[in-house]
Amino acid sequence: MIRKILAGATLATAILLSACAPKAPPPPPPPPPKVVIPSKPWPPSGASPNLVTPPLDSAGLRQSPVRGTSENVTTWNLRSAYNVAALNCNGPEYADMIPNYRAFLNAHTKTLAAVNKAVDEEFRAKHGTRFIPVRETYMTQVYNHFALPPVLPEFCRAVAAVARDAQLVKSVQLKEFAVRALPNIEIVYDDFYRRYDQYRADLTAWESRYGHLYAAPARAQ
Repeated sequence: MIRKILAGATLATAILLSACAPKAPPPPPPPPPKVVIPSKPWPPSGASPNLVTPPLDSAGLRQSPVRGTSENVTTWNLRSAYNVAALNCNGPEYADMIPNYRAFLNAHTKTLAAVNKAVDEEFRAKHGTRFIPVRETYMTQVYNHFALPPVLPEFCRAVAAVARDAQLVKSVQLKEFAVRALPNIEIVYDDFYRRYDQYRADLTAWESRYGHLYAAPARAQ
């Protein structure tokens, strides 16, 4: 009997001591999930980050100096594309670019001279006797358009393909050919501007989600 009383007392004491003992602290919360930051979007084809893309027209096409022109201006613009390619498309894959350009000029000398004169007449009719500076400004826009650095690789490939097709074109077919061929060059600019607009949209989304992580630290006072 005495043993039972002692055992009960011992158990009660153990329970009392256990109740009085300090409780173990709760486990720390799990660390927040690690944020994996994707690479910051960069402009396509090494383009400048502040490039301004041409707006879309009512038909959903990019505004361009070589769109919406007459047959004669389109033909002369094709000649300008050849010229830009001959000056800028280098490398062994374009070894025939200059010979093809010279062959194009020789094959269509008379037609191109007539086209050039007709273009002058168009500008004179629209701008009067002071049409020459206006035409020169326009042609500068065309050359700058074709020579846009980030698009040059695609431009060179497009002109090379057009130049191969042009070898079979007769002078009487040149204007019709130009109307068909120039859009095959212009499409590379449409594609580039589409990719550039997508880059800007991706950059805006990236900066909205991750840009604060790259905020410059406050300067020491």
